[in-house]
This record gives sequence, C-alpha cells and structure tokens, in this order.
Amino acid sequence: MPETTYPTLEALLVAVRDCRACEAHLPLGPRPVLRAVNTARILIVGQAPGIRVHTSGIPWDDPSGERLRAWMGVDKDVFYDASRIAIIPMGYCYPGRGAHGDMPPRRECATLWLDQLLARLPQIELTLLVGQYAQRHFLGPRRKSTLAETVKAWREYAPQYLPLPHPSPRNQPWLKHHPWFVQQLVPLLRARVETLTMLS
Repeated sequence: MPETTYPTLEALLVAVRDCRACEAHLPLGPRPVLRAVNTARILIVGQAPGIRVHTSGIPWDDPSGERLRAWMGVDKDVFYDASRIAIIPMGYCYPGRGAHGDMPPRRECATLWLDQLLARLPQIELTLLVGQYAQRHFLGPRRKSTLAETVKAWREYAPQYLPLPHPSPRNQPWLKHHPWFVQQLVPLLRARVETLTMLS
C-alpha cells in the first residue's frame, strides 16, 4: 500500500477505518476500532478488539474496559472523551480466536498506521501500555523479561510511558499474585490521570 500524506488527523482516521489490508485474514472481516483527537493528553494502547468490541465498535466496551476505567479512576464520559483520551490499540480489528483466547494483534496496523497516528497527537503526555504487545512495541529492549518485571520497573519508563497488565478477567490470578500493583501503582495511575484529564 503506497504511503499517503493526510492533511489532518481526521482524514487519517477515515483512511484507517477504511483499511482492508488484512481482510483475507480476519474471520469477521475488517472493522477498525480506535479514536483520537489531537488535543488528547493520554493515549491508551492495548492489543486488539475482542469480539464484543468488534460488534459494538466501541473500544474497551467489555469487562476488561470496566476494570481499566476503575484502575484509571474515570467514568465512561471521561474515558470516551477523545479530546482527552486517545485509544489506539496495536491491532485495530478483531483477529479471531486461537487455542488460548484471542489471536495476537496483526502487525499490519502498526506497520501501516501507528507512526502516522502518533505524529498527529502532539499533546500526549502519558501513554498507557496495556499488555505485552504494546510494551514490546513501545519499550523495545528496555522491556524486562516478564510482564510483572516490566510493570514493576515503571519508574524507568515514566513519565512518558506506564506499563500495565491487561485488565482481562483472565488475569485475575496475576493480580492476586502481585497485590503491589493495585496497592501501589493504581493510586499513582489515578492521580496522574486525574491531573491530565482535568478540563482547563
């Protein structure tokens, strides 16, 4: 696909939502789910939409989203205010099911679109890296050998990035084994989010 220069973020988002690069590999067909406005100060980068989000077209419209909003200390009105919080996953379409849950996000999204999208979000001060795929892409060799070690080393990536475990109900055992996350890191996350989402 030839690279095109888009005059605005809005034009770029139209192109992303019209993308069909992976169509042959998507069991339910393409439906890119993301949202962004160039005034956003927080960016949430997850993995890829699940089937419920694919159906609704609303990012984090599932139990994982409920837990993520609780961690952040925001309600849906703030969470879905794209002028304050941009939501751009590593994969924009539902990738299908594998043997142990949803398939990984397809790489084409980041290859084709991510850098262009990030370049159009100049106000981002905090990027939440939710799960291993986002952490692998954004942190590269700075990422630790396990997700727990990466999250625990959050100070090394602050203030630009904050690595988080995925808030899926499947991760309940991880949260039980790492109580420091909710006890220590979640309050810091909420305080930072509150500061960055305050209306001027």
